[in-house]
Amino acid sequence: LLLLDVISVSWPWNVAVGTMQNKLIAQGEDVADQILRRLKHVLPHIARLCLIATFLEDGVRMWAQWGEQRDYISSTWNCGSLLANLFVVINLFGQLGACGMILARFQVVPAIGVLFGIIALQV
Repeated sequence: LLLLDVISVSWPWNVAVGTMQNKLIAQGEDVADQILRRLKHVLPHIARLCLIATFLEDGVRMWAQWGEQRDYISSTWNCGSLLANLFVVINLFGQLGACGMILARFQVVPAIGVLFGIIALQV
């Protein structure tokens, strides 16, 4: 087995394959650099969107499923529809408003505090 390893390392096509791999890697890095240069202005916005995607989805779901959310909170907490509606409203506007503030880069630290408060409220 060792003899086969020595033979396969010393054969000429291994040098050609290694050179081709290096060329392909260099071309791939060049393409990635070009893409990153073109997208460098968009990437921070995409990164922010990825970080708040869960809150954004939860807020949109609260809006789309208002009745179901209210009924679930009302039956789970035994708190009545007024408090359940208040909980859904706070979650809806807290999450969507804070997400909008973060995406717009307006008062980001307080918006993060609002999202933290929403998490604390849900627990």
